[in-house]
Parts: sequence; structure tokens; C-alpha cells
Amino acid sequence: MLKKLRITLAVIMILLVTTLFIGAGYGISQWIGWAAKIQFLPAVLSLSLIAVAIIVVALLFGRIYCSIVCPLGVMQDIYSWLGGKIKKNRFSYVKEHKWLRYTVCAIFVICLIFGFTPVITLLEPYGNFGRIVTSFYMRNVTLSIIAWVMMLILGVLAFLYGRAYCNSICPVGTILSFFSRFSLFRVRFDQDKCKHCGLCEKNCKARAIDAKAGTVDYSRCVVCGDCTAQCKFDALHYTAKRPVSKTETASSEPDLGRRSFLVGSAIAAGTAAVAQAQMKVDGGLAVITEKEAPKRQTLITPPGSVSARHMQKHCTGCQLCVSACPNNVLRPSTDLMHFMQPTMSFEIGYCRPECTRCGEVCPTGAIKPITKEEKTAIHAGHAVWVKDNCVVLTDGVSCGNCQRHCPTGAIQMVEYQHNGQTVMIPAINESRCIGCGACENLCPSRPFSAIYVEGNVMHRMD
Repeated sequence: MLKKLRITLAVIMILLVTTLFIGAGYGISQWIGWAAKIQFLPAVLSLSLIAVAIIVVALLFGRIYCSIVCPLGVMQDIYSWLGGKIKKNRFSYVKEHKWLRYTVCAIFVICLIFGFTPVITLLEPYGNFGRIVTSFYMRNVTLSIIAWVMMLILGVLAFLYGRAYCNSICPVGTILSFFSRFSLFRVRFDQDKCKHCGLCEKNCKARAIDAKAGTVDYSRCVVCGDCTAQCKFDALHYTAKRPVSKTETASSEPDLGRRSFLVGSAIAAGTAAVAQAQMKVDGGLAVITEKEAPKRQTLITPPGSVSARHMQKHCTGCQLCVSACPNNVLRPSTDLMHFMQPTMSFEIGYCRPECTRCGEVCPTGAIKPITKEEKTAIHAGHAVWVKDNCVVLTDGVSCGNCQRHCPTGAIQMVEYQHNGQTVMIPAINESRCIGCGACENLCPSRPFSAIYVEGNVMHRMD
């Protein structure tokens, strides 16, 4: 029953999170957005009590989070299951690689404290799963390469060695292992029934069972139930029963008299299918010159993110907000200090004042939820006019697109003397500009717009 329950909940969870990433742009997050908020690092970064609840669950039930809630862990179980179809009874007990686990975890925590984004991005499991899902339908070369390389590495490791990544590299797994080794409920040997056949050890994908010694390394056990399902002598049980002897476990027993029972929360589900990006066609009439992003001095982060610094400290780069953006304004940054974190650019669309989708789906608080009224008062950036690109001066035509489409009235057309003629060019009132990018997106100049948005180091609100 333990294995069947784990598989059922794990399948539900991975479908739910996958649905969240694929359907984020359709407003589905209002129903299942909590699936992202119960992930460990997003809960920590948002200072949510859910992080405490996950630790309490680990103290009571072991690392069930890794087998049920973590989508990257569930994905690895799928790879491992496929490997088991080729070769059965393929695992064996190995000692804990403490030097590797704790070194990687220490580096991760240090980078988290000081905001060194690339390490956090590459190691955090929930964010990695998000990038893997979105890479199938998001047209971003950098994102796709990183996601596919990670998927290949994880696939090979899980296919051959089971939960090697979770128990040797993943910092979340290492953090939870500190608590799971003292868990109340755990897999225990019944020494009177055990025949030391070794089937439990050979089917433990965490490689945490030593069948000869009759011990389990609970810091690595992910409570998958594979061992109890394989035991032919009913010698393994997932129970809170106090052991008879000290040799029955790999770690010292906790004081059970001080513990209280906690009822675990159930997880709802969804289903998903990978979407394909739509191709733009020009009807065969003319070659369309695509817009290119200008070189901005300061990154533009979404309204609600407070500043690029705040984004850097709180974002895991999971791409959920990028998936949710209905206007294709958000895309993963390639800047080293903000690696894979969302930044705004306006080649395809602009940040509409009535849209607050990114703040609604963000599970970490990197983008805070805001109302439509608050958004129109947040100045995330300011427009800059580039004289040499403006069609009014380069092509001798009248335009005014930027002024007509500015939602805040921050752009006015003023007279300007050019080659002996009076033309109308844009003048920008930076105090009214909110950095929505409508002017940059709708400017007819190609490939670079004659007006573009620079980010504000710190967002300000009227």
C-alpha cells in the first residue's frame, strides 16, 4: 500500500505542476498555483510557513517530499523505473558521499545568502523542472540548451543509479536529510522474519539499505515503498514502532514521548500536454525584419518585483512567470548575476497596464502580487529616444506611434528643425513613464526601435 499510495500521489503531483507551467498563460494558476508554493525553496524564499511544515513532515514521515511533492524527484523515478524494465534487482548499498553532499549544500546556501544566481538556478530542483517543461514550447535557445542538458544528465543518472542526484547533489534533499534521519515513521526491519535475501537492497533506488546488516540510512531513504513491496517475508514495515535494538537502524532513535502527530495534507491533480509555439508567417508578400532588443544599461524587471536586486535574491528562475505572461514580454535573462531570472523586453509585445499575471503565479515573492491600480502607479523603467533610429528623421515621414499608444501620456510630439524643415518628434516626460514598453514595441523602426525602455534600479510608486 505504501508504494501504491506514493505512486498515485506522485503522478498526481507531477501532472499538476506540469499543467501549471503549461497553462499558466491561461489563468489556471488561480486554481492550482498552490502546487508551486508548496515547493521547498519557493516556500523558503517567500518566508512561508509551508517551509516549516515540510520540515515537520520530514521529522514525522521521512523524505516523502522528495518522492511525492518534488516534480524533479518524480521525474527521476520515471527514468529509474524505465531502467528497472531493462535490468531488475540492479541496485546495491553504497555509503553516503558526505563530502560531496555537504560541500554542494554549503555552496548552495552561501550562494543563496549572497544572491549568486547561476549556482542557485542550476541546483534548485523545482526551478530545473520548470525550465525542462517550458523548454519544449518556449523559443529560447539558452533556456532550451540548459534544460535539455540537465534533463539528459538527470535521466542518465536516474536510469543507471536511481536517486544518485537527490542523495549526492540536490541541496534540498541534503537539507531534508538532516531531519529525515530522525523521522518518527520509517522503514524498519523485523529481524525475526528477515532472511537476508537482499531483495530490498537490490530494489532500493536510494541505495540506502544494507540487507546484510539489516539497517537503513534514513537520511537518504525517500520512502518510496519499493523495498516493502519486494520483501517476500513481510520483514519490512513502514511504522512508528520503537525498535528492539540499536542495530535495527542506521541512526539513533528520537525521543518519541515528545512528539505529536501531524496529519499530512492531500494533493489535488491536473493533467497536461506539451504545447507547441506558433510560427509567424508573412503571407509571402515581403520579408519581415524582426525587432531586436537594445543593449540596456539596467535590466527591466516586472512591476511588483521592487528592483533587480530583490529579484536576484528571491527568484529561482523556474520560468512560471515567463509561461504565464500573455504578452510575451518576460524572458529568461542571460546576464550572469540574474541568470535565467525574468527580465522584460518588448520585441513581441508590451506590458499591458491591466495585466498582473506574473505576480499572481510567482511562488517565491520575487514578484509581489499587485492590483491593476497599483501597477499603473509603478515605474519599472523609463523611455529613451534614439534620434538616429527615428523614421521621422531617417525616412522623412510623420509618425507619432509612440505618442498615440502611450497609456500614461508620458510622450508628447514637439516641433523640431531638421534639414530646414519643421518635423514632430517625441518628447518624454520621465516622471509619468512607467516603463510598459508600448512605445518600444509599436515603434515602426527596424531592427532597433527609435524609442526604448531603460530599467529603473529601484522601482518607484506614485
